[in-house]
Amino acid sequence: MLHEQTISYLLVWSSVNEAPEVSAGVSELSRGADNGGNVWITRRRAPPYLSYFFFTHFFIMTIKNDRWIIEQAKLGMIEPFESSQQRDGVVSYGVSSYGYDMRVAPEFKIFSNALSSIVDPKNFDPKCFVEFTGDVCIVPPNSFALARSIEYFRIPRNVVTITVGKSTYARCGIITNVTPFEPEWEGHVTLEISNTTPLPAKIYANEGIAQVLFFEGEPPITSYKDKKGKYQGQRGVTLPKI
Repeated sequence: MLHEQTISYLLVWSSVNEAPEVSAGVSELSRGADNGGNVWITRRRAPPYLSYFFFTHFFIMTIKNDRWIIEQAKLGMIEPFESSQQRDGVVSYGVSSYGYDMRVAPEFKIFSNALSSIVDPKNFDPKCFVEFTGDVCIVPPNSFALARSIEYFRIPRNVVTITVGKSTYARCGIITNVTPFEPEWEGHVTLEISNTTPLPAKIYANEGIAQVLFFEGEPPITSYKDKKGKYQGQRGVTLPKI
């Protein structure tokens, strides 16, 4: 139970007038307010009434740790899976305290204007890019490449992910964008890699490219698998679909 845990809680901004259950107990809590009369409330060892209010008025998600990631990987959530973080002489990859650093495969589609194509997400023209396979991909200045993860993911029904870039690349002006893995989605991850610098940039295949964070919540009514999402089961570098 929430009130049995000795940790701090921050309730999302909530109007006192709309939340009498909270305002009644504010004298026992540390509080702050903005100019609009909204309050935030924190407390150690939240009381039962506050626990009830929290669970019935707010959607709670928890970030999952390395122990959970390893257990789920044994059930097929990540394949292939690296159970410890590898970092000697490479951009690190593998499981970390609260995430998994996935690797980029040696398959790239590098955007080019050589054939004067237009990038249209509703009618994507393969002439927009050139294909490259190799251990080191050179992304031109102010350009962009599509790639994929080495790992194949199978996301549980009550889990959603957020992916963030590796600091090694971010400090070089190389940004990796990945949209959330929805509940029960599975497939290789298509990676969008941007070189924001005026110089060519190297991307090292078979090494770390981005960190996946896993959040567990209440199972949704409809999962990505249920709605037969267009990117379900994707393999390789997958282009936009409508």
